[in-house]
Amino acid sequence: MPTGKSKIGNLICLQGCSCVDKESFVAKFITVGYGDEAGYKQTESSLRDAAHAHDARMKAAGALIGIAGGPVQVRNPDDTGVQTIAGSFMHSSLPIAGFAVIEAKDLQEAIALVSKTPCAVAHGVVEVWPLQEMP
Repeated sequence: MPTGKSKIGNLICLQGCSCVDKESFVAKFITVGYGDEAGYKQTESSLRDAAHAHDARMKAAGALIGIAGGPVQVRNPDDTGVQTIAGSFMHSSLPIAGFAVIEAKDLQEAIALVSKTPCAVAHGVVEVWPLQEMP
């Protein structure tokens, strides 16, 4: 079977896994929300409240949602010893505000889900990363 996901009729088959009916298949996505206080404050309070209520519904439905803490970079080149550096490896014009692991039928459904979250509506941005679980 080819690497990744393949479709056979109405079935989706993942490498190393059994096939499931396309209608019941649920993929996982990692989301990274970026936003700052200025963008948040310029957003109408009713929109912010609706976005937080949307997050609460997603969490109640099983999404893992969290606010970003301070990052630490970890390296262990050639397994010679762990090196850590406080701070983010990647840089952005907006700070990372939070992360989530969500389930959706496909990328379009994942986009629709995150389009109503606080970072998306409060002048920030949300990245959606399909998660391919390791076998």
